[in-house]
Amino acid sequence: MLQIRWHGHSCFEIKNDISIITDPHDGKSIGIHAPSTTGDIILVSHDHYDHNSVKSVEKEGTKIITDSRKRTIEEVEIRGIESYHDECCGGKRGNNIIYKFKMDDINFCHLGDLGHVLDQDSVEKIGEVDILFIPIGGTFTLDAEKAWEVIKKIKPKITIPMHYKIGGLSLPIAGLDPFLEESPYKILKVGNEIDIEMDDLPEDPEIWTFTL
Repeated sequence: MLQIRWHGHSCFEIKNDISIITDPHDGKSIGIHAPSTTGDIILVSHDHYDHNSVKSVEKEGTKIITDSRKRTIEEVEIRGIESYHDECCGGKRGNNIIYKFKMDDINFCHLGDLGHVLDQDSVEKIGEVDILFIPIGGTFTLDAEKAWEVIKKIKPKITIPMHYKIGGLSLPIAGLDPFLEESPYKILKVGNEIDIEMDDLPEDPEIWTFTL
């Protein structure tokens, strides 16, 4: 059994016997609570302050991943796909790493601060995705409309929106509603955390929204 927990912004914790944390922030720099956990593996998609606060979630022995090299750690398969933080090949905001990782036979994909619609080559590199974490807030990343273009290319079973405006967040980005209003899929509000295993994956695509 896996547990998925949201720590705000693009920071998620996925754990069974070991825990993966994605794009940690320190809380105070962006106006929300800091993550209240530590991880065995930390994935950092790019070196911006609201995604790279490794010190907020590391412990002795933590493995910190900041590149796209393929590796297996504690039976977790991890690989990165190079992408950009903007629509001009990194000219404005630099590069971004999309992380694909597999735990308990479930394929996860965290898009980091993706700023452009993916081409077919990148979609093929990503491959099959069961659970997709996707930024939707615009300004610095995909907005709702472009996020839906990416979702329809990747075709995940479950899509989890991230990097959008919530109470207290000090970044000038859009909220969740514009994204949900365009959804052709069933929307589930799952609270702050949820347990999942392979048999729980839906036959038809779903959107899962988390709260802090």
